Amino acid sequence: MPAGFPDFRLGSVLATSFTGTLSERHGDAVERIPTPGRLVDWLVVNGLAVDSCTPAQLDLARELRESIHAAATAAATRDALPAPAVQVINDRSEQGRAAAILTPDGERRWRLSSASRVEDALGVIAADAIGIISGERDGKLALCASPTCRAAFFDVSQSRTRRWCDMNTCGNRQKKARFNARRATSGGTSA
Repeated sequence: MPAGFPDFRLGSVLATSFTGTLSERHGDAVERIPTPGRLVDWLVVNGLAVDSCTPAQLDLARELRESIHAAATAAATRDALPAPAVQVINDRSEQGRAAAILTPDGERRWRLSSASRVEDALGVIAADAIGIISGERDGKLALCASPTCRAAFFDVSQSRTRRWCDMNTCGNRQKKARFNARRATSGGTSA
């Protein structure tokens, strides 16, 4: 990845991974797709290869990302889905013309209508969001327990009790904070 850009957080669920392109929403926010080129990179890494992206398409992508985050957060907290967010998700889903294809090794891939159709890729992401928010997929929407993150994630663990959007970032950060607090309370150093 190009120097100067934070790594992408990749999860197993496309829509919530996409919302993770803006992390630490309640702290020092980290924008992981600051340029059209970075959106192209993220789409490629997630199996939605496009040749290029315009600033207007990046704006559409960010609008979709924030709409998915708003709707997923509402679903996780069992609040009413915000109508403007639902509208954006539906619009992006309707405007995409991607087709699911089966590979010879039995995997699903996406065929975009042309190599540079960011709108098709956004349609795939929107359709994935619809699937998880509507409850069609086996799992549960939850919010990261980190007070600075609060990312929406899709919990597919057997117990559906995951607390962190990503154990390697938010989970470890919280464990380290608890350890340091205990250490400070107990007098500092250990021998």
